[in-house]
This record gives sequence, C-alpha cells and structure tokens, in this order.
Amino acid sequence: MGSLLQIDGLSVQIGRKTICEGLELAIRPGQSWALLGRNGAGKTTLLHHLAGLRTAGHSGTILLGGSELQTLSARERARQIAVLLQHSSRGFGASVLETVLSGRHPHLSPLAWEGATDLAIARRYITALDLDPLADRSLATLSGGELRRVEIARLLTQQGRLSLLDEPLNHLDLAYQAGCLRALAANCVSDNRAMLMVLHDLNIAFRACDHWLILDGRGGWHAGPRHTLADPALLSAVYGHPIRRIDTDDGPLFAARL
Repeated sequence: MGSLLQIDGLSVQIGRKTICEGLELAIRPGQSWALLGRNGAGKTTLLHHLAGLRTAGHSGTILLGGSELQTLSARERARQIAVLLQHSSRGFGASVLETVLSGRHPHLSPLAWEGATDLAIARRYITALDLDPLADRSLATLSGGELRRVEIARLLTQQGRLSLLDEPLNHLDLAYQAGCLRALAANCVSDNRAMLMVLHDLNIAFRACDHWLILDGRGGWHAGPRHTLADPALLSAVYGHPIRRIDTDDGPLFAARL
C-alpha cells in the first residue's frame, strides 16, 4: 500500500532544541496516528513541518503523495492535507456556516464561488458535528467547545486525503469528544485517507488511533503499531512519571501514579 506521507531521515530543530533526529515514518491510507509526548517535546512544531507550514530548521525528506512537500504550492498542499491548529480563531464576524464552507476553498478555482455541491458538503458536516442550531451564529458568540467543533467541521469539509490535527479535543466535554472522534474516524480514515492527531490522553490515543508516534523530548522517537508502544516502562520514561497499565476486557487503561 502506498504512503500518503513518507518521511525519510527527518531531523527537526527549533533554536537549540532537537525535536526529532532521523525520523523514518510512512503514513498509509487507513491508518490513524497519535502524536504523543510531554509538554514542550515539539509535537506542534513537528506537525507544522509535516503540514508544510514550517520549512526552516529541518533536514531530510517529506513526500506527499510521492512529491516533495516543499515543491508544492500552498493550494496544492491544502487540496491534499487538512490541518487543524491548536489555537482557535474567531475570524472577523463570520458565521458558522460561512466558516465551515471555507473548507471548500482549496478546491475552487480562483475567483470562483461555492456551489450547491460545496454547500451540501458543508451542511453534511455541520449536522455530523451537531452544529445545525448554530449555523447562522457568529463565531464571536460561541463557547470554546462550540468553536472547536466548527473547526473540526471545516476540516472535514476540506476532505483532504491526510488530516493533521493538533489537540482536536481542546475544550470539549466527554460526550462531544466521543462524537468528534467518531466523525473523524468515519471521514478521515479509509482506503484513501489517513489522519494524525496530537493527543495528551493515552486512553483516547489507544482507542482512537492504531499507530503511535512518540517524541521523547530529546530528539529520540518511537513509531509503530500502538500495541508495540503501549508499554508502561517506555511511557513512564518518556513522560518522566510512573504510568500504570491496567488490562481490562475492553482494552488497556493508563493511569499516572499520584
């Protein structure tokens, strides 16, 4: 199976800090990746490099669909990669519907307007994220959790083959976390799509993602199927704190010793 994103010998630095050294990674259709590590390990920085939002400070190769990422225009990247950033923006008075519909812009020709198909796609994901009652509301009137769901709906509306999400569950309560994860799994993981999410909760990471990429904060990394990395000794070393794994009939649970 071909890779959506192929990473060979990637080394990333920011200032004097090494985020990763010699990273080898292939993200293939049908896979769901969790990007894990301590605060300050460089997860957001790495995601920005994988999305093509940062170009300075790394060596190695990042191939998107077989083409070098840095050779693609912003529009070409946006047609293939949908990105959810860590921090939300309330825009300039745009409504929920207008914001979600903007996810179609990379697929439109210059100066073109959204058509009926674009509007139907946007409304489909507004419904999927339980946003119908808010469709005409200004972003300025929304709570943090409501705004996060709008941004996830916009990402889904973009319909990229690869979705990169930085802490997508920010501000969401447990019910909306579950609903958003179901929507992401249903729409971003398939025979021709994959996703990678920055997460902090190991329990969510195990249940929502079949592969893990772990940064140790010193340039080291671990990547592979989740069951090979869900080891309490490894996780305790990476997080610098004792982590206990409790195996249950529904899968493992992870807890930090207090």
